[in-house]
Amino acid sequence: MTLLIIIIVLALIFDYINGFHDAANSIATIVATKVLTPFQAVLWAAFFNFLAYFISKYWIGEFKIGNTIAKSVNENFITLEVIFAGLIAAITWNLLTWKLGIPSSSSHTLLGGFMGAALAHAGALAKDGVDVINYVKVIPTIAFIFLAPLLGMIIAYFLTILIMNICRKVRPAKAEKWFKRMQLVSSALFSLGHGANDAQKVMGIIGAAVIYYHLKIDFDPNYVNAEDTFKYFVSDYAWVPFVSFLAIGLGTMSGGWKIVKTMGSKITKVNALEGVSAETAGAMTLYISEHFGIPVSTTHTITGSIIGVGVTKRVSAVRWGVTISLLWAWILTIPVSALIAALVYYVISVF
Repeated sequence: MTLLIIIIVLALIFDYINGFHDAANSIATIVATKVLTPFQAVLWAAFFNFLAYFISKYWIGEFKIGNTIAKSVNENFITLEVIFAGLIAAITWNLLTWKLGIPSSSSHTLLGGFMGAALAHAGALAKDGVDVINYVKVIPTIAFIFLAPLLGMIIAYFLTILIMNICRKVRPAKAEKWFKRMQLVSSALFSLGHGANDAQKVMGIIGAAVIYYHLKIDFDPNYVNAEDTFKYFVSDYAWVPFVSFLAIGLGTMSGGWKIVKTMGSKITKVNALEGVSAETAGAMTLYISEHFGIPVSTTHTITGSIIGVGVTKRVSAVRWGVTISLLWAWILTIPVSALIAALVYYVISVF
């Protein structure tokens, strides 16, 4: 029970770190265009991060992404030690990339850590040829490392072109005024998507830990016989979704100013119109992925959207050197997190 409590606390710490690590995703453009001050922007984003809990629970009625994360590893290879090692790896990578100002994916570091620890526990393949990794759940997530920013970029590009054509006869000063107001809406939409997407990932990890505890310790018949154990978990532990969304909201309030600078100005300069396009495109991408239960990176999504609005001006408006550096960080996140988690697992297994 002690290790389970430690894991839940660590998961919520990761959730909090996720909030301030990814705060830049939804506030960078609104700060860059001076629609809100940094302090006002983080409060705005944090509020909608938390509001996403009520939308997921009472409107959508389920937590698909949490279920995906919980089932990314074959349940036969989940132990509390595996989950503990995965969380330590994810926290380490998130803090490192935050310190360096690199907008990497909290989603993928969590997934990489979980998988790496499970592989260290069981080896590449289970007995009787059963895979340790549930590839049906994991492959779409890995594919969206590239598809999410691409989709965000495409939507943002065409949305920007559409808006520019609709508003081509409007006076620039009047248009700027209206788009600054609209940025409040678009950033709120993106923050809702961020909260709904990322808080559920922590729910999935806590869910995996609690389900393992019941199966291996208590032999609770509800869990043993349940066709979908994650639904039982959400029902029995209703406080977990609430505190997961609360923790990410509090983390967002703490900001993440180095990453704000990277997202808001280093990739490309954005005005209010482009900010509306980028945030709306990012939000649409998040809602699409959430509908299909695919955990995607809000970081990747908004980065692709910002590139999309930059390309509408000219290809050279995007600082491709910065973009390529970010791409390398994205590619390395899962394997590096997996390696760290495997090392942590080997260390704790000695004791």
